[in-house]
Amino acid sequence: MTKSKTGNGVHLAQLLIGSYRALVDAAIADLEASGIHDFRPVHEFAMQAIADGTDSASELSRRLSVSKQAAAKTIKTLLDRGYITRQVDLSDSRRKRLIVTPLGFAVIRKGELIFDALRDKWAKQIGGNELDWMERQLAELVGEAPLQIDTPGWIASTTE
Repeated sequence: MTKSKTGNGVHLAQLLIGSYRALVDAAIADLEASGIHDFRPVHEFAMQAIADGTDSASELSRRLSVSKQAAAKTIKTLLDRGYITRQVDLSDSRRKRLIVTPLGFAVIRKGELIFDALRDKWAKQIGGNELDWMERQLAELVGEAPLQIDTPGWIASTTE
C-alpha cells in the first residue's frame, strides 16, 4: 500500500526544496532581466562570507564547505565582475584581504528587493496570512538559523 502525498516525508522534502528552487530561479531570472548575468546562489553565499570577514580562498572553502579550487574559482568570478576586490591588509602588507565592493553590496541589495517582491507575489497567490503562518511554522521547525553558510557545499556533497 502506497502512502498518499500528504503525510509523506519524501514529498515534504521535495516541496521544500522545490519552493527554494522556484524562488531562487525566479530571482536569478529577475537579476538577468535587470542586467546582472550568470549570478548564482554560491556568489551570494561567498559575498556574505567575505562581508563577514572571510578573506582567503582557504577560509572561503572552509566556510562554504567546497573545495579550495571551487572557492578560488568563485573568488576569480567575483573579482572579474567587480563584486569584490583585494586590498592590502593594514596589519600585514604581504597579505591581501578580500573586500565586497559597493557594486557587490548593490547586487546583494538588489537580490534582497527581488526576494521581497517574490514573497509579495506568493502572498497574493496563497494569501498573506497563510504565508505568514507558513513562515512561522517553518521557523519553529528549523530554528533560529534557517540557513547555514555551508549550504552550497552541503547541496553539492555526495556520499559514496
